[in-house]
Amino acid sequence: MLPIYPFTAIVGQERMRRALVLNAIDPRIGGVLIRGERGTAKSTAARALAALLPLVRVVSDCRFGCDPDTPANWCTECRERAERGEQLPVATRQIPFINLPVSATEDRVVGTLDIEAAIQRGERHFEPGVLAAANRGLLYIDEVNLLDDHVVDVLLDAAAMGMNIIEREGISFSHPARFILVGTMNPEEGDLRPQLLDRFALSVEIHGIRDARERVIIMERNLAFERDPAGFVAEWQPKERELSQKIEAARKLLDEVTYTSRDLLSIASLTASLGVDGHRPDLVILKAARAQAAFEGRTAITPRDIALAAELALPHRLKHTPFQQASTTMEELAERLDQLQGGSTQGEPQEVRTSGQEESDQKKT
Repeated sequence: MLPIYPFTAIVGQERMRRALVLNAIDPRIGGVLIRGERGTAKSTAARALAALLPLVRVVSDCRFGCDPDTPANWCTECRERAERGEQLPVATRQIPFINLPVSATEDRVVGTLDIEAAIQRGERHFEPGVLAAANRGLLYIDEVNLLDDHVVDVLLDAAAMGMNIIEREGISFSHPARFILVGTMNPEEGDLRPQLLDRFALSVEIHGIRDARERVIIMERNLAFERDPAGFVAEWQPKERELSQKIEAARKLLDEVTYTSRDLLSIASLTASLGVDGHRPDLVILKAARAQAAFEGRTAITPRDIALAAELALPHRLKHTPFQQASTTMEELAERLDQLQGGSTQGEPQEVRTSGQEESDQKKT
């Protein structure tokens, strides 16, 4: 395997790196779209993230890499084997990095069922697609704005559900499709439709670094990597291992991260005051804020976590005129959140909630 440029060796681009790490902690956030000019480490960061992530447990002979510890999310094949009383073998592996080509068709993405074999011989044959290969890994789409809109829709639907379901002529097959979705694009080559843009949970716009000293560091590190890739990777291994362990710890802590009714009101007031359409941004901010808190080893979100999440979740959803760019700075978001936290819910009881309690409440209603 060729050495991968280390994630921790990337200079600057803090927002991009933070958005990727938050999705690594909780893929349910819904992916990240990285928009920027050429040569700003977009693809380098995506590959580097996949290389440093912790190993995962899989059913070793499963074509879809099912998680042996979550039977509810098993593919059709694993469920049928378990029902027959088979013992599913377990192994650990590095998460896959799957690069989706711009020319990909819907069948190539979701997979295909062999209808002829089903009708003539009563056998179900499923040919896995990109979603199967990407399960529990990282799916990278370069130049996502050049991909067919229908294919993008299919990908985003699968990412949202965490499951790929194929039904043809009364025959059904399903397998888990939980992955970290990373799309990159150069706005100079055209933008995504607003409907598709909104489906990406987080968005980051990056530019080339202007500071001369940092540009020198970028050149020096790249030359060092080209000269001795293995040596350069070994040099950065301690920092890579430290970040990998921090992500793994955050994943375990994530479900314990709580939030209060005031936190929810702050998020809702923020999105409403900015005129953001729909309710997806509210949920994205909450999920990203919980991931941020878990990454920092805390079990309750803070206004700062909400501000950091909103900084990534809102800019691509803000409305703007052709003569006015939609840009909300971190300072503006933090100031607005401070006002909401301080003034909108004073005197109200602080009910601490978790995602599990929220799901239970929804079932009751």
